[in-house]
Amino acid sequence: MDADKAERWLEKLEEGRVLREGWPKYEVGLTSSGALKVRFSSPNPDSIEREVQRFRNMGLEEGVHFSAKMPEEGRDGYVSVLKEGLAYAAWLSEYGSGRQRELAAEFVSYILQRTKEEGEEVYEKAKEIIEEGMSRGSLKLEDFEKKIEVEGREHMVKVVGGGAEFEKSESGKLLLRIRITAEVDGVRSEYTITFSRREPRNATLGRAYARADVPGGREADAERLAALIKALTGREPRIIERGDGQIVLECYREHLDGFARYAELAEAIRRWQEETSR
Repeated sequence: MDADKAERWLEKLEEGRVLREGWPKYEVGLTSSGALKVRFSSPNPDSIEREVQRFRNMGLEEGVHFSAKMPEEGRDGYVSVLKEGLAYAAWLSEYGSGRQRELAAEFVSYILQRTKEEGEEVYEKAKEIIEEGMSRGSLKLEDFEKKIEVEGREHMVKVVGGGAEFEKSESGKLLLRIRITAEVDGVRSEYTITFSRREPRNATLGRAYARADVPGGREADAERLAALIKALTGREPRIIERGDGQIVLECYREHLDGFARYAELAEAIRRWQEETSR
């Protein structure tokens, strides 16, 4: 992502950092695992319903972007914004339309304010999620070029184009296939990375298989594919050499977040994440 553009986005949001009338005080902080916590609690069911409706009007979906529970048996109810919810709100604040965009911008600027009040570490975590959300769809695969180093060797990556599509597995699970045509070190190939969800935590897992029928065989193909993935996402995949000679490259959530920066992939990735979330 262009660092200057990200900074301009954040500056624009922070210019209006005021506690707007009608916004309740959300609890923000970091969990024991370092994740950002954004939560509003109240014993008043009308207050919970108001926040739920606010997020729905913003374009966020319950169960995907936020969770909610009404008060019961003397216990407070709550609305909890998930990481994906804050990232999507950030995207909506830049690319949404009409009232959606306005509500999202208000919410994001408010969260920036609240996290800054809680300390630098909390603020930086929120800023990281917001930048990631705003960057979605901001780049293009077509004509992408970059020199990248993998395991001490430099590679030249040139992307011709790509896209993403859904497919059902034999067990009925929804898969996301990312297909990219690229030239790496002068060798042009079609690459496919298939993402699925894995139990027990519904984790994101992407797999790609090196081909034997290309120049240099599987080892060279795996190295070129690793260079492509790192160039596009900023992270190297895990390379696994199997006993049967197969070479598998594994990608995770952070890789998928990196792919989501590209306009040709962003919408399919967003839809797949929504449809496969729990």
